[in-house]
Amino acid sequence: ARPRHFRRRCMAMAAPAPHERHEKAGCSRVEAGLIAASVYEARYPPREKMRALIVDNFPALGKAAALRFLEWAQENPTGVCSLPTGKTPEYFIKWVRKFLEEWSTPAMQEEIERCGLGHSRPKLDGLTFVQIDEFYPISPEQHNSFHHYVSEFYIKGFGLDPKKALLMDCSKIGLQHVPKSFGPTGEPEDHLPHETMEDVWPGGLVDLSLRMRSPDTRLERLQQRVLRQVDQWCSEYEAKIRALGGIGFIMGGIGPDGHVAFNCLGCDHNSTTRLDQLNYASQAAAAGDLGGIEAVRKRKVITIGLGTITFNPECVAIICAAGEAKARVVREAIEEDPHVNFPASALHRLPRACFFLTEGAAKLLSERRLASLRRLEVISQREVESVLVDLSVRLRKRLVDLDEDDVASCPLASCVIARAGRPLAQLAIEVRDSLIAKIERGCQTRHDARFLHTEPHHDDIMLGYLPAVLRNTRVASNEHHFICATSGFNSVSNRHMLMLLDRVETFLRSPTCRRLCQEDYFDSADERGLDFRRRDVWKFLDGIAAGDAELRDEGAARRFVANLCDVFGQAGSNARGLCERVQQLRAYFLARYAGERDTKEVQTLKGACREFEAECVWGYIGWQRPNISHLRLGFYTADLFAPEPTQQRDVLPILEVMRSVRPTVVSVALDPEASGPDTHYKVLQAATAAIEQYAAEEKPDDLVVWGYRNVWFRFEPHEVSTIVPVSLQTISTLNHMFLSAFESQRDAEFPAHEVQGPFCEMSRRVQVEQYDKIETCLGYEWFHKHTSPLIRATRGLVFLREMTLEELSGASRALRRQAENI
Repeated sequence: ARPRHFRRRCMAMAAPAPHERHEKAGCSRVEAGLIAASVYEARYPPREKMRALIVDNFPALGKAAALRFLEWAQENPTGVCSLPTGKTPEYFIKWVRKFLEEWSTPAMQEEIERCGLGHSRPKLDGLTFVQIDEFYPISPEQHNSFHHYVSEFYIKGFGLDPKKALLMDCSKIGLQHVPKSFGPTGEPEDHLPHETMEDVWPGGLVDLSLRMRSPDTRLERLQQRVLRQVDQWCSEYEAKIRALGGIGFIMGGIGPDGHVAFNCLGCDHNSTTRLDQLNYASQAAAAGDLGGIEAVRKRKVITIGLGTITFNPECVAIICAAGEAKARVVREAIEEDPHVNFPASALHRLPRACFFLTEGAAKLLSERRLASLRRLEVISQREVESVLVDLSVRLRKRLVDLDEDDVASCPLASCVIARAGRPLAQLAIEVRDSLIAKIERGCQTRHDARFLHTEPHHDDIMLGYLPAVLRNTRVASNEHHFICATSGFNSVSNRHMLMLLDRVETFLRSPTCRRLCQEDYFDSADERGLDFRRRDVWKFLDGIAAGDAELRDEGAARRFVANLCDVFGQAGSNARGLCERVQQLRAYFLARYAGERDTKEVQTLKGACREFEAECVWGYIGWQRPNISHLRLGFYTADLFAPEPTQQRDVLPILEVMRSVRPTVVSVALDPEASGPDTHYKVLQAATAAIEQYAAEEKPDDLVVWGYRNVWFRFEPHEVSTIVPVSLQTISTLNHMFLSAFESQRDAEFPAHEVQGPFCEMSRRVQVEQYDKIETCLGYEWFHKHTSPLIRATRGLVFLREMTLEELSGASRALRRQAENI
């Protein structure tokens, strides 16, 4: 059976009047149907400078894009197209293949007609495919190259003709036709080979300054010649695209800095195909693909330009964005005038350009927010708090100082105040009192409570709400248990593993290691073995406390050796065998390209390193195994498109811990819709299912759920029930714990795009920004002249949402509707 939302949408698509109306406005039949099924118009001029279509959820986003692509392909069977890479097109790819494979079935024919497509099956083998961008240098054989992605999912997957494809093989570009060079004595400089990219760019490090400066060495002279050949190749690539008439259909995502293709913030709107370098935000976003930001920093990128995209005035440009994380750059692209600060605003010149968005990505579009408010039957306190807090922060005025002129300057505030039925002064006091009540709730601690803290990754609790954890661990009657749902191996770089192997080699040569081997320190699997694993943590923390790097390294090396024995079945008493295994692993990591998929054993070993780090973190405050559980849920893989959680594999492990702990407080990462069903979303669904089953079994009457967010997403004040004060002392403690224990994350190989540094720095920024927002609303004197020293010491805030089981289930279902077709 087709999903309910799709039947409703397609029925609306079949209505002729909306089709005709929107087609006259420049929309295609497919787009007209999407608009007819939506509560929003395609565009709200003059505020919005280009069209935006909003769909229910991430799979619906892919389906809408697939329909628009197939519609264009029907009309342009020999056209030129460019399609994106990464996770954004996951459901686009799935829906295109589904439509093509089931095209002739009666059910699909009925659906095709309802959605505005013609009856003839599109012939994609007549299309010319243009690759949008690629890292340079990189081999197309690497699974994380865009060339490989395009070849697998589009050339093979869609049946495109490879002979008609313009692709970027960045293992060869620049090496062909490198002119000969002669040295000072007139002899040929033939001593430097240039058969491979490694010959020219050792370690993948590309120096673009050679375009402008004089080379200093023979190698630099070769590199300069290759760079100029690359620039010539890019010029010819651009000419080929323009000779085809330009790109007829392009689909892409939008980056954290607003980039389209790899045209980053500040890029010329008339730019063409070129070799360029990424800014930090784009490097951070790409770090996960290339195995860490160091690999990204070395490389450059070849990208088509904004001028390339807009060369064909008839180009259908579809920009897809899902999730609240994209809301700011989406608003800037649609509402701001064309400017180099907003790369996607270059698309304003294309009448057929359109954003395809989920509700989360569209949340900051002001006219649509206003339309949503006007549709509400009743204005609730949440809407009042949301709008007045935003107004207070924007004007930098206390809530109680807002006046009618301030409200008149904001359409959202005008709408809310007019419909709330109470004067502004009264509403401002209500919002102020609400914020104060939330802070007072955050100052309280629980007693005789059993906490079950859950996190998708090993640092989510720390980054999300560590101040609340610390406050409640100071009460002796409370018991704490910590669950990490995934093994986290994707966030451990090969460089970090090589550093750990250095420690292990040193340790294996020590008398301490020989003594421990005789005690079966690494082979014991019973209660004695559990005590040994605790001793690993104690030794590490002893080293931290004493400022003794050798002692710290010994603790980490002890655990690594134990992990080797566990993962590879090594005998802990066989020091020679352990040394051989270390050398094998060293050769393995040195031979891997950055981001290459690891073997199952190495994935487990990397995950075990993250698990040790988490045990060290909670050892700071006195908690250890078995109060720390590493679940390694099976949905977490290295696959680009990871599987969904299942009851047996992913829900039951959480449920079993709950049965053992019998918690009174359970925390969950309550992140909003992301760019599809990601790790946080999947852990939330598994945790919610486990909590619901536990409640059905035990029927607890005192179970409370804490919803938290970490550095990736943030609550707004109106979304939370509790605001936890954070002092400078706590901020300092968090930084020390993170930088000391989470060694694999200290160098920020997989960083947040907003901060050039480790995640603890991002956590600090979020907490301080949240404090600044609330301080603006209440006034600085409320904090600094408060009778409580806890409030006076506040320099940051943590937002939490306290929920009942029913509220958690409702929130989880709402997120599921945003991420899945249900």
